[in-house]
Amino acid sequence: MNELNRKRQILQVLARPIRSVIEDEDLDFEKVQEIRLRIGKPLMVVYDNEERILPGGQKEGHVVTKEEIRETLEYTSHYSLYAYEHEMKQGFITIEGGHRVGVMGKAILENNHVKNLQYISSVNIRMSHEVLGCADRLLPFITKNRQVCHTLVISPPRCGKTTLIRDLIRQISDGNTYVKGCTVGVVDERSEIGGCYLGVAQNELGMRTDVLDCCPKAEGMIMLIRSMAPQVIAVDEIGSTEDIHAIEYAMQCGCKMIASVHGLTMDEAHEKPVLGRLIKERRFERYILLGNEKRPGEVKAIYDERGSLLCRDL
Repeated sequence: MNELNRKRQILQVLARPIRSVIEDEDLDFEKVQEIRLRIGKPLMVVYDNEERILPGGQKEGHVVTKEEIRETLEYTSHYSLYAYEHEMKQGFITIEGGHRVGVMGKAILENNHVKNLQYISSVNIRMSHEVLGCADRLLPFITKNRQVCHTLVISPPRCGKTTLIRDLIRQISDGNTYVKGCTVGVVDERSEIGGCYLGVAQNELGMRTDVLDCCPKAEGMIMLIRSMAPQVIAVDEIGSTEDIHAIEYAMQCGCKMIASVHGLTMDEAHEKPVLGRLIKERRFERYILLGNEKRPGEVKAIYDERGSLLCRDL
C-alpha cells in the first residue's frame, strides 16, 4: 500500500476540520501510527513512535468537538452505524485498507454482554502496517523438511507480533525455499490479521489463504477444519480454555498451528493456566519470543519444544 492510498483512506473518514489540520501538517503517512480524537481534548497522533499534539507548535492544539466525533463516525460507517453493530460491540470498525477505527463511549448491555455502544466520546484510528519480508529470518527456524512447525509467538503489546504472523501466513501460503505452499486458514477475531473490509482481506495473506473474519477463535477453528481442510491454522492472541481446546483438536486433525500469546518470557507463558499444560506436553515445536527494546518486532529468542535455545537476538 503506497502512502497516497493510505492518506486517502484515512482522510476520507475524518471530520472536515480535523482533516484540514492533518493536511496542513503535511505528515508522512507511512510514519503515522494512530490518530486519536477525544471530545474536549487535543487532537493527537502517534507519529514515528512519538506522540504529537496537532497543530504542531500549539500547546493546546486543536480541541476535538462532539460534532467532529459524530461527523467522523458518519463517514466511517457510511451514515449507517446500525449496519456496523456487530463490529461496534467489539469496539472498532474496520475501514478500507484494513485500518481500524476504535470507538469508546457508553456500553449498551444485553444479558450482561455488550450489545452496542452509544454516546461515543473517543475515536482512535490505528493504521494497518504491512512489513513484507519481516518473517524471512524466522522461516529457517520454524520449518522442517519444508513443513511448518507448530509455532507459538510470545510477545508483550506493541512488539509487532500481528505484523510478524501476517507475513508468516503470506509466505507459508505462497511457498518458498523453506516451506511448500500450504492451504492456510486464518481465524481473524478482531480483523487485525487480514484487516477485512466488506469481506475482502486488505492485507496480503497469500494465494492459498482463507480468512474467517470477526469470528471467535475457538468456534472459527472448528469451522475452518470442517469446511476448508486447512493444512495450517493461524490465530492471534489465544488465552481462553476454549481456544486451547480448539488448538488441541486442530493438532489432532493434523493441522499445523501458528498462534500468539501475550507474555514477557517463556516462564510466564509456561505458568499460564491451560496453555502451560500444552507447553509441558511439548505440543508446540517452536517458541518465538519478541521484544521492542531495540526495535519493534525484535526477535529476542527462539526455543524448541523442550525449551532449549535455538537462537538469540535474531
